[in-house]
Amino acid sequence: MQQDILINWSPQETRVAVVENGAVQELHVERTLERGLVGNVYLGKVSRVLPGMQSAFIDIGLDRAAFLHVADLVSSGHQRVLDAETRAPGAVPVANLTPIEKQVFEGQSLLVQVIKDPIGTKGARLSAQISIAGRLLVYLPHDNHMGISQKIPGEQRAVLRERLLQLATASAPGGGGGTGGGFILRTNGEDATDAELADDIAYLRKAWARIKDASLRQPPRTLLHQDLSLLERVLRDMVSEDTQTIRIDSREQCDKLQAFGREFMPATVDKVQHYKGERPIFDLFSIDEEIARALGRRVDLKSGGYLIVDQTEALTTIDVNTGGYVGARNFDDTIFKTNLEAALAIARQLRLRNLGGIVIVDFIDMTREDHREAVLAEFRKQLARDRVKTMAGGFSQLGLVEMTRKRTRESLAHLLCEPCAVCSGKGTVKTARSVAYDILREILREARQFSPREFRVVASPKVVELFLDEESQHLAGLSDFIGKPISLQSETAMGQEQYDIVLL
Repeated sequence: MQQDILINWSPQETRVAVVENGAVQELHVERTLERGLVGNVYLGKVSRVLPGMQSAFIDIGLDRAAFLHVADLVSSGHQRVLDAETRAPGAVPVANLTPIEKQVFEGQSLLVQVIKDPIGTKGARLSAQISIAGRLLVYLPHDNHMGISQKIPGEQRAVLRERLLQLATASAPGGGGGTGGGFILRTNGEDATDAELADDIAYLRKAWARIKDASLRQPPRTLLHQDLSLLERVLRDMVSEDTQTIRIDSREQCDKLQAFGREFMPATVDKVQHYKGERPIFDLFSIDEEIARALGRRVDLKSGGYLIVDQTEALTTIDVNTGGYVGARNFDDTIFKTNLEAALAIARQLRLRNLGGIVIVDFIDMTREDHREAVLAEFRKQLARDRVKTMAGGFSQLGLVEMTRKRTRESLAHLLCEPCAVCSGKGTVKTARSVAYDILREILREARQFSPREFRVVASPKVVELFLDEESQHLAGLSDFIGKPISLQSETAMGQEQYDIVLL
């Protein structure tokens, strides 16, 4: 697989496209004024403890209080479980944990890290179990765990873990035979030398020392440590053995990225190139058109079938349809071929749109068990290429596939779009006739409470036109019934569901 990374930089926005074999697979956007918070470390202040939910709300200086669950506290009462690939704590049974009300109290200062950005109406998700990501390693100052990325082959893991343990112990501050915290070896550290690993260990411990020192001097609600920018995370997180080039259209930022690479990731420097072409860099692979398509509900498949993607705050649903595809020998084969193509397209759309959380996929019903198994195997194979952790179940009794994809940042649609001012994000609006009948009921309701000289209806042109034409008889009948004149005023700035009833 050949991978190219294209970076479009401007003072207000950085956009990154990951292109594999000529097709855009991932899009990342970071705006200067709206930079994500994941990885940031704050000195927070406990604003409320909720024993019933075994959680607390923490004020870290954002518009909404952030959320901390008891499982994400640093506690001597349990040993946390870590996911070596996502660098996040795994599930620990709540029954085994010390109750949160015995660990924190309102007004307490607490060192916390953002593990999920604020999404929709939800505040940020926090952890008191800090982890600091470096070039080759992730440092766990509150843990002695030595982990190895799950993408590194199993036969090498024991050897790498022993090497890591020896290096961490040898350089631990204060002696005493301890490791001075835990570490997880990232995938790109598989072939690192002892010297490179030792440098990363020293860098991460210095970063943690700076955070601890600042936490003693700064007031609550202070940002103590910020994760790398998107530009720098390209080198840290996105570059792999398959990456051929990293092209960026800003000479200044190219120089900065190369300098950052020389210091922390020397193997990536030769891949960083300044793009000097006449055409905008994103035009090379029609990436702006891909972004526009990634914001739509419908995704057309080459065979003639299509997907319908609906994203809500709770979950995402993806429906597969045959459309105009009739190319196979019989109907079963048509469905099978469409579902196979959809499996690849869905995995790509999840990455492209950065969809996370619960995802429900409604493949077209298949009668043959071997077809279902083949489609599920292809789907899981495509999901395995995702850098973000995914987990897919089998077909349910209703023929649905339930899966999850780790969500840490806003999806592409949430980042680039906002709810429609007319429909408030519902995707539909009431018909003009439904709004007209709402208005008639509201006039009758107000006529029973007030006795104005006249009722004036201010509404959208379509609703007013309906009152002047098809609904004129009902409007006149209501006027006679309440004994008051009703006048109409068209307002082009109003949406179809908006109206005012003015008492004159």
